[in-house]
Amino acid sequence: MNRILTLVWLLLLFGCATSKKAPSDREPYVLMISFDGFRYDYVEKYHPPHFEEFIKKGVAAESMIPSFPSKTFPNHYSIITGRYPGNHGLVDNNFFAPDLGINYKMSNPETVDNPDFYGGLPLWQLVRQNKKNSASFFWVGSETKIHGMYPNYWLKYDDGISNEERIQTVIQWLTLPKEKRPRLVTLYFSLVDHTGHENGPESAATGQAVLEADRLLGRVLSELEKLELDIDVIVTSDHGMMTIEPDAEHLYAIENLVQGIDPTKVTYVNGGTLVHFYCTDEMAREELYDRLNRSQKHFTLYRREEIPASWHYRNERVGDLILNMDPGYYMRSQKSIDVILATNKTTGVHGYDPYATREMHAIFYARGPQIAVGKRIPSFENVNIYPFVAALLGITDLPEIDGKLEVLQPCLRKPLK
Repeated sequence: MNRILTLVWLLLLFGCATSKKAPSDREPYVLMISFDGFRYDYVEKYHPPHFEEFIKKGVAAESMIPSFPSKTFPNHYSIITGRYPGNHGLVDNNFFAPDLGINYKMSNPETVDNPDFYGGLPLWQLVRQNKKNSASFFWVGSETKIHGMYPNYWLKYDDGISNEERIQTVIQWLTLPKEKRPRLVTLYFSLVDHTGHENGPESAATGQAVLEADRLLGRVLSELEKLELDIDVIVTSDHGMMTIEPDAEHLYAIENLVQGIDPTKVTYVNGGTLVHFYCTDEMAREELYDRLNRSQKHFTLYRREEIPASWHYRNERVGDLILNMDPGYYMRSQKSIDVILATNKTTGVHGYDPYATREMHAIFYARGPQIAVGKRIPSFENVNIYPFVAALLGITDLPEIDGKLEVLQPCLRKPLK
């Protein structure tokens, strides 16, 4: 009788133990979340509780250094390819591509969908080449057929899709049958960037946006807790944000700068912090250089071949001559300047040299079964995320990249075999 009772007790004990959450799929998964425009110091500044708890249980970088220029499109694509913009070809949010004879515009679906603009091998495609599935709910490059393929699951960018729907869809992907389930998922949120642009990084509105981002992160983590998967989560951003004062000293009108320039010899693309000038010949470039240099104030001119080597930016799609604004100064149309001056509204911008402007720095936090706990690492360049994610997924055969695994290897609980 006692033996029977003992057996029943053991069966009950075993049943209770196995009813607790125990990973049924020991293969690694990675979820990478980008909060656009989330500056490196927002957690310390606004104390979002889910972010703070996430950091305690994982790894946090002092900051993450964007690639130059510190803009959304080139940096999201640098993260996902492990290459600097000068090497992957998406050199700005908007630019002219002499090799293709057309302008790239982030607002133009025809150019966004054109794979000829995109070099490098995105992580989604790398994962697929390794016979695994990948997915992306919005990320630069994910809606483009690069190297003949998309992620297994992806959507056309639509800012009208709610953040809650994005989270629900990602969780649905991760609950698919194993053979269909993505091993790499990327997820994008824009709210912090939008608010930072509209109100500046020091505003109460931006603080509220950070707390809303915190709520979204909490929702994601809560849903992931219900899954029996080994998921490493990376939380990152593309760039930071800097305040622009609403006065005539800090705002430059592009019309005044280009007045009198012969449009048959020089065209330009104004990116606010960076202006690309494309010239028909050397004489036109030197004439323009001399002319702009005479009016130089709060910006620096570079011929393409003189661009600082640390920027990795001497690509033919970069202007023959570029004008780089000093931090805190911005190039706009006269019309938009008039509106800002009339409303006296402080705004926020990014795009400055990230190696000289800490306000441009982004975030990198990671947590999961393969990630060290309570570790702080120095600032690093964003191209190093690529080999780290590949390593988490057990992928060792990588394409040509600029990132190096040894930079983020200290983030791992155990060294790679």
